[in-house]
Amino acid sequence: MDNINLMEYWLNSSEEDYNVMKYLYSGKKNSYCLFLGHLVIEKLLKGLYAKNNEENPYTIKSHNLLALAEKCNLDLTDEQVEKLQIITQFNISARYDDYKESFNRKCTDEYTSEQIKNIEEVRTWLKSLLTAE
Repeated sequence: MDNINLMEYWLNSSEEDYNVMKYLYSGKKNSYCLFLGHLVIEKLLKGLYAKNNEENPYTIKSHNLLALAEKCNLDLTDEQVEKLQIITQFNISARYDDYKESFNRKCTDEYTSEQIKNIEEVRTWLKSLLTAE
């Protein structure tokens, strides 16, 4: 698969996950919603990496959003770093049983709403980088 096809794969997969995230959010499945939000951002970063690396479009196998952003050579603001650090936690917290219970308590409607806004801001920014010439 060439880098543009791989980028499109990640972009399309991210879009599917975004729709599932919104569905879970509407159903008040907050922790799972945020877990999918992490995947949305992870896949966009992997797509960006593929776009910018024609010779080797396959990025590191990592769920750490900051590590992926570094591989993409993104110049991040402090606010973007903080958002990526927070969103990365959703992968671990929603996945492993020893974290799930405390994460579920943390995922109030208010907290989830705030984090959805953060995910959507990062998503919009990354999509603009993916579609830029």
